[in-house]
Amino acid sequence: MSIQTTTHLNFRGDARHALEFYQSVFGGHLVIKTYADFGMPAHVPGADKVVFGLIAAENGFRVMGYDIPGQTEGGIASGGSTRRENGVTITDQALFVSISADSLEEIQRHWNALVVDATVVEPLAASAWSAGFGMLTDRFGVTWTASVTAS
Repeated sequence: MSIQTTTHLNFRGDARHALEFYQSVFGGHLVIKTYADFGMPAHVPGADKVVFGLIAAENGFRVMGYDIPGQTEGGIASGGSTRRENGVTITDQALFVSISADSLEEIQRHWNALVVDATVVEPLAASAWSAGFGMLTDRFGVTWTASVTAS
């Protein structure tokens, strides 16, 4: 028996844009259903927002997202911030999304796509525990760690 976990990100109006961006980075099949798709009258504000979003890629990448009803400020809910200070990562975010790959080349491809309009917390480079490790906060306020799988 196996258990699969899927990160579920809650957005303040940006779920569609974020999911489309993540699909462009990782590939996979994208499913987006709006509140209107589930019966909310189309004229009601927010009916076009995402109530169910999923990316499932053959490479194992999976992420879900949705828009919190009535929230339109954009970005991830309760995003907070993450930064490096005096050699230490300082954050008030509840979670990071962590991706890993078997080679530096593979993780570099994903990093290069995620880093567009992102804030780099720690550049992708060799570390004490990995041939490549980096951290960034993307344009939607989601912090990602990227690493080469230790062998």
